[in-house]
Amino acid sequence: MAALAFNSKLFTTARKSVAWLGLRWLLAAGLLGLVACGSTPPRTDKSDLVTASDETEARKRARIRLELAVNYFSEGKTTIALDELKQSIAVDPGLFEAHNLRGLIYMRLNEYPLAQDSFRQALVLSPKAATVQHNYGLLLCQQGRMAAAADLFSAALANPTYNERAKTWMIQGLCQAKAGQAQAAETSLLNAYQLDPGNPVVAYNLGLGLYKRGEFPQAQRYLSRLNTSDLANAESLWLGAKTAKAMGDAQALRTLGQTLVQRFPSSKESLWLERESFHE
Repeated sequence: MAALAFNSKLFTTARKSVAWLGLRWLLAAGLLGLVACGSTPPRTDKSDLVTASDETEARKRARIRLELAVNYFSEGKTTIALDELKQSIAVDPGLFEAHNLRGLIYMRLNEYPLAQDSFRQALVLSPKAATVQHNYGLLLCQQGRMAAAADLFSAALANPTYNERAKTWMIQGLCQAKAGQAQAAETSLLNAYQLDPGNPVVAYNLGLGLYKRGEFPQAQRYLSRLNTSDLANAESLWLGAKTAKAMGDAQALRTLGQTLVQRFPSSKESLWLERESFHE
C-alpha cells in the first residue's frame, strides 16, 4: 500500500458539519494524523531492495491484516481495527506502520500511555518515518509537551519525501495557538494555507488569530473565501459577522447574518446575532 490519509471520507464529511475549533475539532472528528501504509522497502543487503517475491509469508499475512485494520479504522470501527492489528503484530512485529496505527487507535480511545509506547516502537523500527513523527507530535501537543512536539513536527517537515506537509504545518499551528504562541502559530498556519488554501480549519484559525489582534481586514480576507463556500458553518459565519461589525462593513454584516440565520437557525450563533451579542 502507498501512504494515505487514513480517513478521507470522514475528513470530507466532517469539514462540512463540525465546528472549526482547532484541535478540539480535529480530535472530535478523529482526524489525528496519517496512517503510513507503506514505506521504503527494507534492503536485504547494502544494494538490493526487497520486492514482493522476497517477502516472507508472515510479512505478507501481516500486511493483509494491517490493510484490514486501516479500512476498519477509516470506518470508525476502532475495536475491530485494533483486533486486526493485534493479529498483524503477532504474525510480524516488524511493520512500523502497524505500530503507528495502533498509536492512533489508542489516541482515539484516550489511552495516551499506550499510544506513546506504540509511536515509540514505530520510530524504533523506522526512525525517519514522517507520518509517525506527525502523529507522535500531536500526541505530545495534547499532553502540553510543546517543545518535544515541535521537534517531531520539525523532523517530519524536514523529510524531503514527506508529502503531507500541509497537515503537519496545520497541526503545529493549532498546537502553538493552544500554547499561546500566537505569532508562531500564524507562521505555521500561513505555511499550511500556501500548500492547502481550501482547508477550512486553516482559514478559520488564521482569521481567528487576526481578529483577536484587531487586524480585521486581514481576518476578513481569509474568512471570506471560507464563508462563501459550502464549508462555512455557524461558527465561521459568526466570526465573519463579528469581523464585519468591527470594520463597520454593514453590507457584509447583513449578508453574513442572513446566511447564518438561513443555514443555521437553531445555532447559538444565530441567537447571538439576534441579540446583537457581538462579544460572544
